[in-house]
Amino acid sequence: MRKKSLLFIFLALSVALNAQVKNVIIDADTDNELDDLPSTSTVLQNIVVYEDPRFYATFPSIAKSDDGFIVAFRRAPNRTGFGEGYNTHIDPNSYLVMVRSTDGIHWTKEPELIHAHPFGGSQDPCLLRLRDGTLLCTSYGWAVVRGDAVANMKQPVYDQGGSVALGGYILRSFDDGRTWEGPIYPPPVNGTIYHDALGNLMPAYNRGALYESESGRIFWVVARMDDDPLTKTSNHLLYSDDQGSTWHYSAVVAQHDTLAFNEASVYETPKGDLVAFIRTESADPQAHIARSTDGGKTFTCESMGFYGHPLAAVRLPDNRVFLTYGYRRNPCGIRARILNAECTDFATAKEIVLRDDNGPGTDVGYSWPVVLDEERVLVVYYITRENGIRYIGGTIVEL
Repeated sequence: MRKKSLLFIFLALSVALNAQVKNVIIDADTDNELDDLPSTSTVLQNIVVYEDPRFYATFPSIAKSDDGFIVAFRRAPNRTGFGEGYNTHIDPNSYLVMVRSTDGIHWTKEPELIHAHPFGGSQDPCLLRLRDGTLLCTSYGWAVVRGDAVANMKQPVYDQGGSVALGGYILRSFDDGRTWEGPIYPPPVNGTIYHDALGNLMPAYNRGALYESESGRIFWVVARMDDDPLTKTSNHLLYSDDQGSTWHYSAVVAQHDTLAFNEASVYETPKGDLVAFIRTESADPQAHIARSTDGGKTFTCESMGFYGHPLAAVRLPDNRVFLTYGYRRNPCGIRARILNAECTDFATAKEIVLRDDNGPGTDVGYSWPVVLDEERVLVVYYITRENGIRYIGGTIVEL
């Protein structure tokens, strides 16, 4: 079941470890011409990061740890095991958990708990490792309430059939993810009109990668619900100069009269531009890119000219940028592009098909890349098996 289009929900096959397959390159000008890369150029290895048929595992992110890597994800019960007909992206028992690996291939089997929110289920744990080793993890939540409670709440609230948005929060670890402090609640985005289930203006939230700049400032592109009844959302930049303890508003990143901008990852180029890779919702939902050349005071935004969401990026050893995204049109799967250092060639960069073997439906994506070494990148995501089980998978790309 895909994430619902208008925002806050974003409510949006195991191959043997040593199996190798060739990736497919799609010309940037057409989705119909497929060319195989030479077999020596790129090797893909598909792995299972976490799978348990009792659980619905989704929305991963990955960060380096002291001795390897950490993948965080949202885990909820597989409700078909209770006799229910399907799973959804909102669940009161969705918790934030993590697994570890020393090599990016072999992962611990039993997840460690990051956080169980006291008032509801949590979504989309987004990891950032700071240069001093501190780990940040952003998330957002939903409170499941009785039907008669919603009308008694301070309005407006964002209600999905008795699940009311709680807004975002941040967790922080100083010991490589063994313990976490928080939640830290960020302020509402300037102009916020929606309240959380407790009657407070909704704390800022979003799905996507944060970025620590050369100065140590942390940037976070968040979302705001713009109107009531809800028809569109916009993106805004927050920043923190104290490792995520406090957050300040900077600027509008992307806003439009008819387009909805939501899930976004932010990145700083070698020349100092701030770039946001943004998911949109419209009749033709193309990825967008917003750029600031003044440190985040102002942004310009334009279409990237291709479909795919949400997006995440990592800097390669040669300063190019490895950009990944989910693809929820047949054949559904995971795709990528390699951009130049300043992310200016998105219109001509070739599209790489990492996976196109998602099972029934379109529930796939939420990819997140990390550099394993000088020659390899690992991309994690969730994907659906033919029997409907979702699991956290990974693809290793040899550059």
